[in-house]
Amino acid sequence: MSGSWQTTRRSVLSTALGVGLATGAYGISFGAIAVAGGLNPLQAQVLSALMFTGGSQFALVGVLSGGGGAASAVTTAVLLGARNAFYGLRLAPVLRVRGLQRLAAAQLTIDESTAVSFGQDERAYDGRAARLGFWATGLAVFVFWNLATLIGSLSAEALGDPRTFGLDAAIPAGFIALVWPRLRERRALGVALGAGVVALALTPLLRPGIPVLLSAVVAVVAGLLEVRRRAGLRP
Repeated sequence: MSGSWQTTRRSVLSTALGVGLATGAYGISFGAIAVAGGLNPLQAQVLSALMFTGGSQFALVGVLSGGGGAASAVTTAVLLGARNAFYGLRLAPVLRVRGLQRLAAAQLTIDESTAVSFGQDERAYDGRAARLGFWATGLAVFVFWNLATLIGSLSAEALGDPRTFGLDAAIPAGFIALVWPRLRERRALGVALGAGVVALALTPLLRPGIPVLLSAVVAVVAGLLEVRRRAGLRP
């Protein structure tokens, strides 16, 4: 059993390191985008250290750089980060954390740490593999993401005017990169296209950030229709 656990442990740690390196490398893009959007390297670093959820960070910077207000930027970031709360509900019985450990677990609850944790057999080794997957992946991504943010922000600052090298287009490009892997299903693609149409139609009429928030109504309506559809299929 000990040998089997050591093999499992090495496999989980190897996966965590690979995920941390791959995700962390993307932090270079965020650092450059943040500076291109008007933040300084320190502000970009604080976002990566405290907010620590890529989609929300890109959303915040994107709205601010587009001229939107702080309220719109924060609301957009919160909406994108809300999924982590649902991850936490599912992870709670697996992690079994208490006291201050809950704060650390909440900070490290992201897509990657959740995915690696769920990828383990929760019943094996009394859940140790699932817990190791969560903590190892969360810490690996945190370290590499923040290091990459620093590299990206300092590099972008050294380049000067972001428009010279096209860095002003990095924010929308970053969003496309985030969304693209999720558009494999027809329903997801339909929601994305519908939300895009709403946002484009409202952009000339409203302040930056608000059209993006209102486009979320498309996802809400799609979700309600799916609930009704599934309810209708029940015997």
